[in-house]
Amino acid sequence: MTKTDTNVDATQRPVASDAVPVPLLDLRRQYATIREDVQKAIDHICETQHLVLGDEVASFEREVAQYTGAAECVSCASGTDALWLALAAAGVGPGDAVITTPFTFFASASTIVRCGAKPLFVDVEPGTLNLDPVKVREKLDSGVSRVKAIMPVHLYGQAACMDAFDDIARDYKLSIIEDAAQAFGSTWRGKRAGSLGTAAGFSFYPTKNLSAFGDGGCVTTNDATIAAHMRRLRNHGSDRRYYHEEIGWNSRLDAIQAAVLRVKMKHIDQWNERRRAVATLYDRLFQEAGLADTRPDTSIGTPTDKPVWLLSTLPQATHIFHQYVVRASRRDELRKFLADRRIGSEIYYPVPLHLQQCFGYLGYSTGDLPVSESAAKDVLALPCFPELHEDEQRRVAQAIAEFYS
Repeated sequence: MTKTDTNVDATQRPVASDAVPVPLLDLRRQYATIREDVQKAIDHICETQHLVLGDEVASFEREVAQYTGAAECVSCASGTDALWLALAAAGVGPGDAVITTPFTFFASASTIVRCGAKPLFVDVEPGTLNLDPVKVREKLDSGVSRVKAIMPVHLYGQAACMDAFDDIARDYKLSIIEDAAQAFGSTWRGKRAGSLGTAAGFSFYPTKNLSAFGDGGCVTTNDATIAAHMRRLRNHGSDRRYYHEEIGWNSRLDAIQAAVLRVKMKHIDQWNERRRAVATLYDRLFQEAGLADTRPDTSIGTPTDKPVWLLSTLPQATHIFHQYVVRASRRDELRKFLADRRIGSEIYYPVPLHLQQCFGYLGYSTGDLPVSESAAKDVLALPCFPELHEDEQRRVAQAIAEFYS
């Protein structure tokens, strides 16, 4: 086979072994731009030796509250703990049920179980892959019992349809716990994620838009009573040292992580805008190559005859593209093709939660939530981070065009 032999399957063409990788994410590029400030912040913590909670953490909490527009912020050890704290402080407990999406990271459901409650999975919208409020209302209207809260997930950095969830929560007297793990800086009708529900959990895992140098998380809320309860729960159920009002947990944020996050918060809006620019360029490249239709502006979206389907972006939302995700025909073959060319990609998520083995006791079967199940077969996340170069994006698009040629 020669280079001029164009009548061959793209997947069988030779691969250049010396190709420079295009990473899914490269945090070293980000660090290079803030190295001096980060090192200075860490040195300050090392000098003071105030290592857990303390003034640095309190300052970070105030800044997050101000940024999100929430009255209170309570930091913790991880995004998973953030969701648990929010649920527990909102009164979710044994015998309750919480409605959420099956098309999300495991922690969205595992934290419900950790409270002693039952996850009640409802399918997602085909356009955004966010929890479908129409189906949520149908589920509630069917007479399910002891539902205490709804947990919409702002998937990939786009807020769920909060107008509809507000109406549902009011009609059924439910709490709304935002899973905002992927959405620091995103908005709905100009209000930032974290200020849209009863409480909201954020993750600062290293892959997130606002990321720590390890694990970290926080909860925001406008309810002072919930905030006080979460502060007690994160500290072994204790307001005073060695006096415990309830069984809590050890989920405190390290001061070093708070210091790093405070440095990064100064850049988060700029970084999020760069992610939006990356997404816009991908959209254009795919459309120019004839691979995808114009990105729809509603959540109704349906697959087209194009090989790449762009997810919907809602006009009410500011999408911050924690991930740039497309739906692609022959997804697994495409992913291997990209990997052979040293182009990173990932699947978020390959198995919806209602079909995970550990949730078998809930009684769901294949076919129960078809939109989520379909998405799990064709979603693919492409390289998307603020420091990604235009030539790298063009290489990604060209490789995908070559695959489908």
